Amino acid sequence: MQFLLGTTAPALLNSTSNQLLLHFQSDISVVAAGFHLEYKTVGLTTCPEPMIPANGVKTGDRYMVNDVVAFTCEPGYTLQGHSHISCMPGTVRRWNYPPPLCIARCGGVLSEMSGVILSPGFPGNYPGNLDCTWQITLPTGYGAHIQFLNFSSEDNHDFLEVRAGPQHSSSLIGQFTGSQIPPPLLSTTHLTIIHFFSDHSANRPGFKLTYQAYQLQNCQDPFPFSNGEIVNSDYSAGQSVTFQCYPGYALIGHPVLTCLHGTNRKWNHPFPRCEAPCGYNVTAENGTIYSPQYPNEYPNSQDCIWLITVPHGHGVYINFTLLQTEPVTDYIAVWDGPDTSSPQLGVFSGNTALESAYSSSPKVLIHFHSDFSTGGFFILNFHGTDTQFVSYTIL
Repeated sequence: MQFLLGTTAPALLNSTSNQLLLHFQSDISVVAAGFHLEYKTVGLTTCPEPMIPANGVKTGDRYMVNDVVAFTCEPGYTLQGHSHISCMPGTVRRWNYPPPLCIARCGGVLSEMSGVILSPGFPGNYPGNLDCTWQITLPTGYGAHIQFLNFSSEDNHDFLEVRAGPQHSSSLIGQFTGSQIPPPLLSTTHLTIIHFFSDHSANRPGFKLTYQAYQLQNCQDPFPFSNGEIVNSDYSAGQSVTFQCYPGYALIGHPVLTCLHGTNRKWNHPFPRCEAPCGYNVTAENGTIYSPQYPNEYPNSQDCIWLITVPHGHGVYINFTLLQTEPVTDYIAVWDGPDTSSPQLGVFSGNTALESAYSSSPKVLIHFHSDFSTGGFFILNFHGTDTQFVSYTIL
């Protein structure tokens, strides 16, 4: 907007639009000769056509005043500059900002479910002395499926590493150099590191890779786990669970299992089991001994030895909460000491319960024998007791 008054003819005026508003106003006094003007139409000049950045896309083909042009980059490239520029008014048309650039950055964080990663300078040669790290960050429960479209680096000097995890020390999925395109890779964690480093010489076109998120599956549920318990209920890749047996049972197998990475989830060892063993040494203030393979019947032809040790200065109180064996031929013999030369506390057999015995020694030897027929069960509990209250029960 311009205000014109007085007696001096104004300079030539140029409108930068196809519309022009003239407004004349006078007050109540002092009239004058007024004004006479002429106008003619002229072609408006436009802003120059903006340059499209390499590896970029321009949106908008009008370059008149106040027109806006937008720029985006192809996947894998980052826009450097302003994504929108506007044609400014004035006798000389110009854009308010220069066109941006599309560059392949050295590293970054990618959190989309799919994406493209390029070596700096791609498709041209990458610079020397690079040390670039890209981190793919996906939601928990997803891994990255990585495919290489191009790969060329100085053999044995410039390397690309892919690791399953957030650190440079995380598990290595693959390390690549030379001109052979790497095979497709599966990262089985939601965080994946891609590290590229080059030396000072003999640079190559580098690489172009794509990644796509895929949903990870869990390892097989280990339940039911009889006669024990499982610590940790996360069965996803990389997680470990611990198996613990109830007192009186022994763990057969590996106590800690880890869910392996990979598209087909599996544990690194078979599931363990808890069994009532045929004899063992136990040192505790109290505990329970089950017949072999309890709660199933004990097998035939068993000879099992348990050595119970309670703290020094204590005796052992033994009682049966279940005793169901073949009379006479299947029996439990108990000695007040660590071997069969010690005084015998009793021989227990048949189908009775609430049988008990006391030892004066902190060690008790137990021998279970079964013949070639007829199984059964027993449950024996033991407790350390003060020896001054010990009395013997001998059968």
